[in-house]
Amino acid sequence: MNRYWNEYQKVIADNHFFYERSCIRQTFFPGSEAAFLRILREELDKDIFDDFRQHTCTGIGYHSDIVPLETTMTVVARLFSLMTEHGYKNYVPSCVTSFGVFTEITHMWNEKPELLEKARENLWKACKREFELPENIAHASDIIYKFRNELAKKMKYRLVNRFTGKPLRVVEHIGCHYAKIFPDKGVGKAEFPYVLAGMIESWGGEVVDYPERRHCCGFGFRQYLIQENRGYSISNTKKKLESMEPYEPDFIVSNCPGCSMFLDRWQYTISEMEHKTYDRDGYGIPVLTYEEMAGLLLGYDPWELGLQIHQIQAERLMDKIGIPYNSKEKYRAASGKILRNPEKPANLLT
Repeated sequence: MNRYWNEYQKVIADNHFFYERSCIRQTFFPGSEAAFLRILREELDKDIFDDFRQHTCTGIGYHSDIVPLETTMTVVARLFSLMTEHGYKNYVPSCVTSFGVFTEITHMWNEKPELLEKARENLWKACKREFELPENIAHASDIIYKFRNELAKKMKYRLVNRFTGKPLRVVEHIGCHYAKIFPDKGVGKAEFPYVLAGMIESWGGEVVDYPERRHCCGFGFRQYLIQENRGYSISNTKKKLESMEPYEPDFIVSNCPGCSMFLDRWQYTISEMEHKTYDRDGYGIPVLTYEEMAGLLLGYDPWELGLQIHQIQAERLMDKIGIPYNSKEKYRAASGKILRNPEKPANLLT
């Protein structure tokens, strides 16, 4: 049995990573990227480089047919040139769409060397830079997965309900661009994606299986970017939420910044439209990034992680785990000033 499971594994580098940030993750959940860097540097003692000159991979524009393929290749080439300049060979994108783009482009370059040479030519003409291809491309969630057991030994808390002693029931949602574009590039491939389930199980939780487990979160780029299509976007998310509702999950975790945002924000929207929530008590189902999940269990301050900017609030979840928090610090700005509490939703409890 282990021999067959080995076919669903992937090679993930051990150390010396070049980190590529996500444009939408920095907007939606900026604390998650800071937590990832802290976890690698302080908890795992890994070498990871974060270059301030990095930029978008063009992923959303590329997949929306706004940015041409040749332009995307040149942009990817510049990002790889930053990695090359600093002497790194292991590339770690924060966003699953970036992960999909880099995987696709390097696949094209390997299959058609003339495209690689054209990208080198375009990059040199544009900014006089050169690059080498990464030896290893792993998504940031792959790195946390790889070291999940090592992190478990450092964690102050586990995914266990302290009132019942039972494992928390967790819905994991894998971003489509992680394992569906190139199935062999994800842990467990498209058939049995295990990158988040492995974290959940190692950290004491129980993975919830439900009919629409692999259904799209509702983002889908064209579904949301074109205003007239947004009804299709929210209907996809609603389908997932309705499917998981009978299983009463304690929270949802995703490895895609877009998925995390839509599974969180559309719950608020549905509550306003239909006066409906997908938990028993009217608070909604909290949605965490995998960095937030790991950070909470490691004892990081939930407000530094950025949980206060989620639409579905996580205090009830933290109470179940036994994680302390200071409500008075929830809306303290970086300047130290306490901000005014946001307006409460009409139907969603906070």
